[in-house]
Amino acid sequence: MTEFGYTLLCEQTPPKQLVADLVDAEQAGFGFSVISDHYFPWIEEQGHSPYAWSVLGAAAQATERIPLMTFVTCPIMRYHPAVVAQKAATMGVLSDGRFTLGVGAGENLNEHVVGRGWPSVRVRHEMLGEALEIITALFSGEYVDYEGDYFTVDSAKLYDLPENPVPVAVAASGQESVEIAAELGDGLIATEPRAELVSSFEEAGGEGPKYGQVPVCYDQDADAARERAGRLWRWGVAGWKVMAELPGPVNFAAHSRFVRPEDVVAGVPCGPDVEPYVEAVRAFTDAGFTHVALCQIGAEHQKEFVTWAERQLLPALREL
Repeated sequence: MTEFGYTLLCEQTPPKQLVADLVDAEQAGFGFSVISDHYFPWIEEQGHSPYAWSVLGAAAQATERIPLMTFVTCPIMRYHPAVVAQKAATMGVLSDGRFTLGVGAGENLNEHVVGRGWPSVRVRHEMLGEALEIITALFSGEYVDYEGDYFTVDSAKLYDLPENPVPVAVAASGQESVEIAAELGDGLIATEPRAELVSSFEEAGGEGPKYGQVPVCYDQDADAARERAGRLWRWGVAGWKVMAELPGPVNFAAHSRFVRPEDVVAGVPCGPDVEPYVEAVRAFTDAGFTHVALCQIGAEHQKEFVTWAERQLLPALREL
């Protein structure tokens, strides 16, 4: 049965509200949660970007049952993979085994801040492969030494580990990243409902959950929802090949300057009617995804979205 999740979007929401919103989402019956791991918002209008791992620690203590997941952490530039392994293991302990580490090859937007430049896609994938080898080795609890082309680990060991190793899901958008996910991950992450990603993952020997995500903009006023989506989600129409390369909110603002609201709304269910949301999720379930997270646009509209989802949307989705 498909699980339906709630997205904590750090780029639009202050940290205390993220925790409070997750408490509401757990009480409403969402089956899991994901959190973005950014240094910057996509555009200045979003206005926030707290440190996701601090929020996760607070969220683990404020909630009781809802699974937690990064969506996604880049373990190749801003964070060394040995540090990511320690953070993830600690989250596994704090959450009593409710945490999944979602990783990907990252975006220039967040990773350029450490001043190491921005590698090509091929190099980023090679770095991600090494990072996953290091993280997996450290989850064993043994001392780890590693000498790769991109990373070195000198006698590292994790002392606080959950009872079971933290699962690692890997974001993929093409064959190369799908193969990394299948070989080194415990699940697949994608933001598009492409059945070929799921089939390629499974054909390459990949096992485990398949995670997708749907941006939505609930509002009782459909026109207000469409306006908000067009204003706050206009950065998202370019696709990951562009989104991974632009270095800052000002660049996303320039890129999206001529994006029309109808271009955004074409891919974002808006308003109070349940059926467009169900159809957007159905595209993922039909493609073989087992977990679909919903991402409500607009920090000030989270409570009303969660209330509506509990009463109308989640019951409709469970009939899929």
